[in-house]
Amino acid sequence: MKRAGVMGWPVEHSRSPLLHGFWLKEHRIDGAYVLLPVRPEELAAALRGLAARGFAGCNLTIPHKAPALAIVDQVDATAARIGAVNTVIARPDGMLEGRNTDAFGFRENLRAAQPGWRAGAGPAVVLGAGGAARAVVAALLDDGAPEIRLVNRSRDRAAALAAALGGPIELVDWARRAAALAGAALLVNTTSLGMTGQPPLDLALDALPQAALVNDIVYVPLETPLLRAARGRGNPAVDGLGMLLHQARPAFAAWFGVTPEVTPALRQAMAASLASR
Repeated sequence: MKRAGVMGWPVEHSRSPLLHGFWLKEHRIDGAYVLLPVRPEELAAALRGLAARGFAGCNLTIPHKAPALAIVDQVDATAARIGAVNTVIARPDGMLEGRNTDAFGFRENLRAAQPGWRAGAGPAVVLGAGGAARAVVAALLDDGAPEIRLVNRSRDRAAALAAALGGPIELVDWARRAAALAGAALLVNTTSLGMTGQPPLDLALDALPQAALVNDIVYVPLETPLLRAARGRGNPAVDGLGMLLHQARPAFAAWFGVTPEVTPALRQAMAASLASR
């Protein structure tokens, strides 16, 4: 039996076992994907012990994504650039490879939901400067975005992101977030604002062109107030569930030897699970 899991602290909230379990069943693979609760101080030992315990690897979630960079033996270029590992492949000889598939997940989500979308179509506005924002900005830069307006409450954190990734990134103060939408072709919310249990995202969309694509990487709830407001004024909008689903595809392929697809049936099963939280 091939085994993988998701390592975090806490980790009980993760829907990754349902996601990977769906694919294991769909492809009739003799495998398992389990929760791996690991305290921060135990991360190195837990990762080093994966192969010995029969694991092909694991996903990493909060708070392990950044610390894992210093533990794994090999880091792919995307993970090094973003500064976080979300996927670990454990080789039979004990070597650990760290990857980041979040940029892939973001890109594939938009392409699947809006087949005509192009990063080069115009300026992108990205709200937030955390780990998810790094993956989003990296994907946009790689795909040829001509300008990225990075809006964050902490200017220092935004400046650190811009310095790490380089490229045509303009820092925008949070107070000017509404004005930053003028002429934009894409708006992405990478903050937790609008998530269930979090404060709402206070953002007037008046200056946003009606043709601009709006994406919220939040997926609880699926229809955030931002997406509802965008659809209400005629903007195309994409929720965050697809990013979660697509980022898992390369990991599943590395561990189980099959490249899975994101199907309507999978999305329906995940959406139903999230609605029951």
